[in-house]
Amino acid sequence: MADLIELVVPDVGDFDEIEIIEVLVAVGDTVEENQDIITLESDKAAMEIPASHAGIIKELKVSVGDKVKEGSVIALVESAADAPAPAAVEPEPVAAVEPTPVSAQTPLPQVAEVKVESAGVEIAPFAPDNKAGVKHAHASPSVRQFARDLGVNVTAVNGTGEKGRVTKQDVQNFVKQKVNAPVVAVTDGSAIPPVPVINFEKFGGIEVSELSRIKKISGKHLHACWLNIPHVTQFDEADITELDAFRKDNKDNAAKQGVNLTPLVFIMKAVVASLKKFPELNASLSEDKENLILKNYYNIGVAVDTPNGLMVPVIKNVDKKGFIELAGELGEISGRAREGALTAKDLQGGTFSISSLGGIGGSFFTPIVNAPEVAILGIGRHKMQPVWNGSEFVPRLMLPLSVSYDHRVVDGALGARFTTHLNNMLSDIRKVLL
Repeated sequence: MADLIELVVPDVGDFDEIEIIEVLVAVGDTVEENQDIITLESDKAAMEIPASHAGIIKELKVSVGDKVKEGSVIALVESAADAPAPAAVEPEPVAAVEPTPVSAQTPLPQVAEVKVESAGVEIAPFAPDNKAGVKHAHASPSVRQFARDLGVNVTAVNGTGEKGRVTKQDVQNFVKQKVNAPVVAVTDGSAIPPVPVINFEKFGGIEVSELSRIKKISGKHLHACWLNIPHVTQFDEADITELDAFRKDNKDNAAKQGVNLTPLVFIMKAVVASLKKFPELNASLSEDKENLILKNYYNIGVAVDTPNGLMVPVIKNVDKKGFIELAGELGEISGRAREGALTAKDLQGGTFSISSLGGIGGSFFTPIVNAPEVAILGIGRHKMQPVWNGSEFVPRLMLPLSVSYDHRVVDGALGARFTTHLNNMLSDIRKVLL
């Protein structure tokens, strides 16, 4: 049997005894000269001790937690020249991980840690642990180098070693966990951090009420619309004094035909007249966001408040129908909405939407554009107001208008022109017939 060589602790400076915090080799391992075999840590620094000779580890003389000094025996090795050649071992195949390309046109934020997604693994440039605000990670220099080679910020890894120290196995497990975790795809818009989860019961009594199915579905759609559409809202007030007088003059005649002639019917016709004047608001962006799809039909979605939540049935071909016909169809489809009897066809094909809160109250609000449409009209409660006519204040019935639009399609000038035109149509409903 060949003579065994002692691997000892070299001169480590002015330290009597230093604790071993990590043993980097095991019995049977083959080590090379100057390969790190243990890690020591004093109250000032951590240091790795290399092997003074190459060979095969036959016996370890130390373990984690032991204290050593210069000359302490770490291990016994058999010279590699005297050892029999090891049998060839077929390496296990390792699946290559292709990193997700990062667009050169997307500048990375200048922050302390920039996270880049690569095959589901959160990686970040290595940052010194003494940087203000960065969590201190207990890890040896070899583990830190190992983590850097894998693109892992060691501060993100939970250590399972002595005193919470991060080991190489911890880093490997971290990478495996991230690779196997489902990747959340982010399309348009930005990834938004979640709000904190709070246990409200610790502040008092609570009740849990499940959202209705309609609210769950519409909530997801509204959330997507709000995130993906840059909204601008234009506000105005329309003088509908003459319009309302005309409505009242024809209300009894409409009632005889079994319909309720509401102001909304006239508003729908005024909207269509304005959309014909400004067709960009009766359009949708193409899927690639490079073209505008102008629609030659006018289907108006009308938001209806139901016991289960907001629904938006669509009245088709509003431009081809008269006030009485529209009033009847609006009453019928609104009734079915409240009864939960709408079909999928009733909710499809809209080109522009109207949300009216006049029956409830309030003035101005910011309605959310109902994608793939590019604009929506919000209506508040009309009320009598004193209006200056140039010589005196006179009572006029004023209707609050709130027009929200997709700023990628409609700029401020176009939005203002559309709102002004709509205001003029409502001020003199006879203009709709021209």
